Amino acid sequence: MNRKVIILKVGGAVVEDPVALARLIQEFAAIEGAKVLVHGGGRSATAMATRLGIETRMVDGRRITDDEMLRVVTMVYGGLVNKTIVAQLQAAGVNAMGLTGADADIIRSHIRTPRSWGWVGDVDSADGDRLATLIREGIVPVIAPLTHDGQGHILNTNADTMAQTVACALAPQFQVSLRYHFEKRGVLCNPDDPESLIPRITEADFGRLQAEGIVSGGMLPKLQNAFEAIRQGVSEVKIGETSITA
Repeated sequence: MNRKVIILKVGGAVVEDPVALARLIQEFAAIEGAKVLVHGGGRSATAMATRLGIETRMVDGRRITDDEMLRVVTMVYGGLVNKTIVAQLQAAGVNAMGLTGADADIIRSHIRTPRSWGWVGDVDSADGDRLATLIREGIVPVIAPLTHDGQGHILNTNADTMAQTVACALAPQFQVSLRYHFEKRGVLCNPDDPESLIPRITEADFGRLQAEGIVSGGMLPKLQNAFEAIRQGVSEVKIGETSITA
């Protein structure tokens, strides 16, 4: 059996709350064995943009990333948020290394079309061999939601998709568990009722839940990425406490 790797994707609402972040650091540090953390940080980027007088424009929950916004997300995601997490993990005894997709060419994307999205990237691939080398050296990658296109451009990229792509890239070499951690218990029938947790979702369930409007918005890409990970050989996928199965 290949060595197990846990990939934890954590949402911005968690990493931007000092109390929630401290709890996350403690829980992540307690995970034994190999692990990777992929993080968001959208609220921090919006707050920084406001301070700088830069307008934030969103479409279907996704950020329009013009030249000015690209500067903001690069310094917030790849700098402030990423290095804060790395420093706190180091203090907790975790040998973390902060990365973007451009570092060591680990995650490459193409610019989304239409170009009205600006510098937004859709992921093409992750270099599982290079990430595996870091993992086998005892390093814990902490990956910010930025990639590159191989043409010198940094791209703002969906962190859920990045986590799924990393999980799939590592699946040939490890037994991979992909976990999406955010402010909710998991996938809920009623977003305002934490007791309405759906404990298990299959692809057939997903189609029905989507048609009935029970899952929508930001939960849709999480579930789409989860099922794609299962199809590509990831051993286990969980969204909070909800198990995703074929």
